[in-house]
Amino acid sequence: MLPAPPYRIGMAARTHTVTNQAPPLVGYDLFATDRALAEAVERHLPPEACGEVRAELSALGHSAGSAQVQEWATLAHTYPPRLRTHDRYGNRIDEVDFHPAWHRLLGRSVAAGLAAGAWDRPGGHVRRAAGFLLVSQTEAGHGCPLSMTHASVPALRTEPALAAEWEPLLASRVYERAPRPPLEKAGVLLGMGMTEKQGGSDVRANTTRAEPLAEAGAYALTGHKWFCSAPMSDGFLVLAQAPEGLSCFLVPRVLPDGTRNAFALQRLKDKLGNRSNASAEVEFDGTTWARRIGDEGQGLHTIMGMVAATRLDCALGSAALMRQAVAQAVHHATYRSAFGRLLVDQPLMRNVLADLALESEAATVLGMRLAAAYDVAEAGPEAVPGAGSPGNGADAEHERQLLRIAVPVAKYWVTKRCTPVVAEALECLGGNGYVEESGLPRLLRESPLNSIWEGAGNIQALDVLRVLHREPAALNAFLTEVGRARGADHRLDRAIRDTLAELADLEGMEARARRLVERMARVLQGALLVRWAPAEVADAFCASRLGGDWGLTFGTLPHTVALGTVVERARPVA
Repeated sequence: MLPAPPYRIGMAARTHTVTNQAPPLVGYDLFATDRALAEAVERHLPPEACGEVRAELSALGHSAGSAQVQEWATLAHTYPPRLRTHDRYGNRIDEVDFHPAWHRLLGRSVAAGLAAGAWDRPGGHVRRAAGFLLVSQTEAGHGCPLSMTHASVPALRTEPALAAEWEPLLASRVYERAPRPPLEKAGVLLGMGMTEKQGGSDVRANTTRAEPLAEAGAYALTGHKWFCSAPMSDGFLVLAQAPEGLSCFLVPRVLPDGTRNAFALQRLKDKLGNRSNASAEVEFDGTTWARRIGDEGQGLHTIMGMVAATRLDCALGSAALMRQAVAQAVHHATYRSAFGRLLVDQPLMRNVLADLALESEAATVLGMRLAAAYDVAEAGPEAVPGAGSPGNGADAEHERQLLRIAVPVAKYWVTKRCTPVVAEALECLGGNGYVEESGLPRLLRESPLNSIWEGAGNIQALDVLRVLHREPAALNAFLTEVGRARGADHRLDRAIRDTLAELADLEGMEARARRLVERMARVLQGALLVRWAPAEVADAFCASRLGGDWGLTFGTLPHTVALGTVVERARPVA
C-alpha cells in the first residue's frame, strides 16, 4: 500500500550511495602495465630498437586504455555493420555500412602500423604482435581486416610484380575507406575468401571456377564463398578451380577503370560474437575479374603463408582476450570487499586469479616467441643474434621449422584455453560480470572465435600430425626449443620425456592427436616460462600444468606456490 501524500521524492536517493564497487578500469597504459608483454618486447628486440618501440607501444597502450577508445568499442558493437546491396536508383553497390566508431578504431590501428608494415622492418613482427595484442583487448572485431592485410604479404610475394604494386599500399599507415581503384588510393586493406558451404575447411572440395581470359594472368570467376572475411576491403585473396587445379587469385573490389567488380554480397552473417566486424556470403557470376597469384594448381601452397600468419594472429587475439579478462578480474578483486576483506586478499580468490594469470602469461609468452621467430625467419639464412632470437642467437632455418610446427600447436591450444579463462574471469565479478556494461559478456562471446577461424581444433591437430610425418626438421626444431630449458625444472624434464614417448608411439595417433598437441603446447609454454618468467610464475605453471598438481577447474593450484606474487604481476594498474 502506498503511503499517503505528500511524498518525498528525493528520499530514496539516499539508499543509492555507491560503495564497495571497483572504479572503471580506464585511463591506463595497457602496454606498460602488462609485465609479460613488456618483458617479451624487450627480450626479443635488439637493444638499440627497444627504446623507440617501447615508446610507440606505450602511446598505443595509453590510447587503447582511454575512455574514448573504450566508448568507440562499445558503439561499434551496439551498432553492427549493415549491408546495402543497391543504391536508391536500383544499382547494385554491395556496400557495408559501419558506425563511425568502427572507422575510428580501424584508422587508429592502421596509423599505428598494424596492417602490413611488419615484413620489412627489423623487429617488425615483434612490434606488430605487441600492438595487435593491445588493440585487440579494447575491440577485437577490427583485428580481422588488420590480420588479413598483414598475412596477405607472403602470398602476394609469389608474384613479385603484383607485390610491387600492392605491398606499399598494404603497409601504408593511411586508412582510406572510400571504394576506389586500389592503385589510386594511399592505403588499402585485403580480405580473404576460402571456404564454401559444401566443403568448409576442406577447400579442395571448392567448386568455384576460374576461366582464363585473353589478358595474361586474368580470369573470370563463377561460384560462391560461404565466409568472406572483411567484405569492405579493397581486394580479396580467394581460391578457385582453374583448368590445372585449385589456384589462388586476387579479386579487387573496384576495377582500374572505376567500375565495381562483380562481387555480390548476398548477406552478412549473424554471428555469436565479433559483431562489429562483417562476414559475408559472396557470389561470383562469371564476370568477376580476378588475377592469378602463383601457378595454376598451386593455390593451397600459395595461400598457406597467409594462413600461417593469420593462425598466429588467432593465438595473439586469444591471448589479448585472456589478458583483458584477467586484468578486469584482478582489478575488480583489488577493490571489492566481501566478508570483511578485499577479494584479492582471500586465499581462494587469490588462487583463482593466480591460475588465470598463469594461463594468460603463458599465452602471451608463446605468441611473442613465435612473432620473434618470424623476424629471424624473414631476415635470411644467416644467424641473427639478439633480434627475435632466444637471446643466444638463432638461425633462420631453425625459426622457419619451429614456426611450421609451433604455430598450429599454439593456435590449437591458446585459442582453446580462451573461453574457459574468460568465463572464469567473468565469474570473479559475480553478477556484475554478467551485465553487458562490464564488457565481460562481449569478451565471452568473442572467445570461441579464434578457435574456429583459420581451421578449427581438429584441423590444427591434424596439421601437426602431417608436419610430424613429413617434416622431421620441424620436430627437431621443436625439441631443440624445449630442450633449451632442460635441467631447470624436474617437472618440465619429466614432461619432455613423456612427450617424446608419446611422439614415438604411432598406434592410434590420429585419434589422440588433440592429446598429443595439448601436451606439446604445455611443454613448450613451460619451457619458455622456465627460461624467461619469474621463478614464482614458472614454478606455479610447472607444478600445475606439467606436474599434475591441478584440478579440473581454475583455482586449484597447489597452496604452496606463490599465489600473491603471481596475482600482483597480473595487476593492470598500481
